[in-house]
Amino acid sequence: MSHLLLTLALLALQACLCRGACVEVDSNTEAVEKKGFKLGCISCKKRGEVPASAFVDWYFKESVDHNFTHVYRYENKEANITDERFFERLVWNGSKHTNDLQDGSIFILNVTFNDTGRYKCIFSRTLMYPAYEFSTFPNKTIDMTVVPELTRGWASILSEVMMYVSLIGLQVWLVIEMIYCYRKISVAGEEALRESAPEYLAIASESKDNCAAVQVAE
Repeated sequence: MSHLLLTLALLALQACLCRGACVEVDSNTEAVEKKGFKLGCISCKKRGEVPASAFVDWYFKESVDHNFTHVYRYENKEANITDERFFERLVWNGSKHTNDLQDGSIFILNVTFNDTGRYKCIFSRTLMYPAYEFSTFPNKTIDMTVVPELTRGWASILSEVMMYVSLIGLQVWLVIEMIYCYRKISVAGEEALRESAPEYLAIASESKDNCAAVQVAE
């Protein structure tokens, strides 16, 4: 019975892994001028086994604006840029080969300072249950800033410094260990020579006496 339960558990785990997992991750917010930048927007279904279809709308509002402007829609595997400020600069970077969208990310090409502002993505999702359909509209808001060049946080700088300090410390430790081992081997060799010297002299003396005895016998 226990073997049967174990087998069923493994099959269930394998099925879950085959479907894949959806994880909601916050988008980066700092873009670099004249570079590309990914606006991340992920909305996972609460029940992955329920079939669904969705389309994604993106809106943009500059810091001086009061209202959002519709700039992009992805529906039925087709993209449509609706704001001339972003013509030929927005590329779909979300879920591929499906209408059950859970990743609604887009990629901005050739970022400019005018792209600074607040972005909002809205999923229009329809969950299809056996007896009815249910619509939800999850959304994410991203405040994006544009800088001349990528700035590094203190944590990143400190981490790199600590890495180099660790490497230097390791090299120094290896050098000290090599010197210690060399001296230990040298001392051991000298002691071995001192211990073997009397024995060598004794053997030499005995050989000399044997030679003298042979000469006298002759």
